[in-house]
Amino acid sequence: MAAAFAGKNAFWRYFIGTVTPFLASNLIGSIPLLVVMFTSTVEGVIPQKGGMPDFEAMGINLNLGFVLSVFPFILALIAIIMLVRPLHNRSFGTVINGGRKIRWGRMLFAALVWIAVSALWMIYSIKSDPGNFRLNNTSGSLVTLVLLALALIPFQAAFEEILFRGYLMQGFAVWTRNRWLPIILTSVLFGLMHGLNPEVKQYGFLTMMPQYIFFGLLFAVLAMLDDGIEVAIGAHSANNIFLSVLITHKDMALQTPAMYEQIEIFPWKEFAGLVQMSLVFLVIMALVYRWKDFRRLFARISAPADALLVADFGPDPTNPDAD
Repeated sequence: MAAAFAGKNAFWRYFIGTVTPFLASNLIGSIPLLVVMFTSTVEGVIPQKGGMPDFEAMGINLNLGFVLSVFPFILALIAIIMLVRPLHNRSFGTVINGGRKIRWGRMLFAALVWIAVSALWMIYSIKSDPGNFRLNNTSGSLVTLVLLALALIPFQAAFEEILFRGYLMQGFAVWTRNRWLPIILTSVLFGLMHGLNPEVKQYGFLTMMPQYIFFGLLFAVLAMLDDGIEVAIGAHSANNIFLSVLITHKDMALQTPAMYEQIEIFPWKEFAGLVQMSLVFLVIMALVYRWKDFRRLFARISAPADALLVADFGPDPTNPDAD
């Protein structure tokens, strides 16, 4: 967290650094999707499925729809990478893990462990309620989907982790001088970002929001314990790849030709499963990487002696060279 105190950290800088990637993704990144959708509709009416555009009803290949849906996140990722240095006068690497080399091995290991835990939960779910699952796709399009998911989902997951568990968590840590409040704030914001997902419309805000916020809490705790977001990126990427490739349902935000379709969703049962999976994953990571001092999640953060006064919301009128 010491790297977060370097450079310039006034509130307006974080505001621009947060809003600009979303503008890039929604105003520019969504153009290809909108063009394809409106050229595929009849009389400008877009059919809906679970609150999302129904690609199948419009005759749009689901793999193409998947690419168009993920593309905006790539632009958002590029935007935040480009903004860190000019806005904060520090390297982008400080957002990842304080400026050290990126620990790719941690990403890969976390992804493999999360996939293994998810696979065990999926097998249990199918065995316990086989009538609620049907084989949906075993064609060549599934191979294409696997390749697309492996190539694109990491960009989507990386953007969300960089923004919430890297960029904003550092900003909140600078302003609050502790660890637990940034964990909570970024997790709530992460949940609210998913507030327009079709699952929320279908099952209710208060039913689905605990799942999203819990996911945010898990990834935030991982980032704090490992002093970097590589493990969180790996787990987040694996989770989204797994859901995109192996199991789908009518209310998913990303419509894909996955291998299995779940007929009916039981949100609180899914939440209980998520908690169990997350605890198993956290224990494995803690054992492998020897995270022993969980008290640091609640410890205060001391600013380096030479750090700028970063809690201010504008330039210091007594110092023309300050932020």
